[in-house]
Amino acid sequence: MSDAPPPSKQEAGGAPAWVMTFADLMSLLMCFFVLLLSFSEMDVLKFKQLSGSMERAFGVQRKIKAKEIPKGTSVVMKEFSSGRPDPTALPVVRQHTTEDLKRHLKVPESGKKDDAEAEKQKQIEIHIKEVQVAVEADATEIKKAFSKQIASGLLEVETDKSRVIVRIQEKGSFPSGSARLMSQFEPVVTEIGNVLSNIEGQIIIAGHTDNIPISGGRFRSNWELSAARSATVMNYLMQAKNLKEERFVLEGHADKAPLAPNDSGENRARNRRVEVVIIKGDDVESDVIEALKQAGDAEKVSIPANSAPTRPAPDSATQ
Repeated sequence: MSDAPPPSKQEAGGAPAWVMTFADLMSLLMCFFVLLLSFSEMDVLKFKQLSGSMERAFGVQRKIKAKEIPKGTSVVMKEFSSGRPDPTALPVVRQHTTEDLKRHLKVPESGKKDDAEAEKQKQIEIHIKEVQVAVEADATEIKKAFSKQIASGLLEVETDKSRVIVRIQEKGSFPSGSARLMSQFEPVVTEIGNVLSNIEGQIIIAGHTDNIPISGGRFRSNWELSAARSATVMNYLMQAKNLKEERFVLEGHADKAPLAPNDSGENRARNRRVEVVIIKGDDVESDVIEALKQAGDAEKVSIPANSAPTRPAPDSATQ
């Protein structure tokens, strides 16, 4: 017999014994979680609220690939964008628009242009306030100088935007149907000229009458009478020093610009008058300023240094 040990039998094939234990454990865990899932309930409303919050927090955007050249670009400006630029971490060019069928997209105005328009509007408002303050100061000065005549009803002083109006009533100044100034009123008109010599601005002298036609006498119509009275007042005003002829404009309105209806003797007497209108400074025509102030149209306003105002009166005879 040989002393060598007998050959060992080959071990049987198959998985190790611990695999069975591991498989049983995984099966039990799977059954456990399936049972937990079967016991749970899904709240659809809370799920939608949660998804909406996540959408707002992280943002959800649908991107569409462009199949054609983006609107608003050109060969010269490849990086042109029709909307306001949005900061992005990537070097890309994007356009945001809901009107992709338009051939040309409107580009928003730059902030610099908005600032310039706002500055122009601010300067206009400041100028308007300065003119109004100057108008009130001049009106106060005239009222102090002619307080007696104003109290007796011979003169009226009022303001209208950028204008000071000194109204000379016919009572005590002109005889009926005449353009000759009464002797007792001549010093008053001369003193008005002295006061106006210290006030800057264009001077418009406008004559007005009532609607009673003139029959006989020197003047053929109320047009001639109103214009002649304007010329008479101007001649007395020019006796004051430092009043240049270039400052005067004469107007005759006849009965076409009444203060009150010509339906009574009192109203007709009020309409018979000569108005001395002082337009302040570099007038900015007052009606235009008021309209632009309300509309906010700053670009259409220009305030020249020494512009002479125009006051069209298609129904008046102007000398």
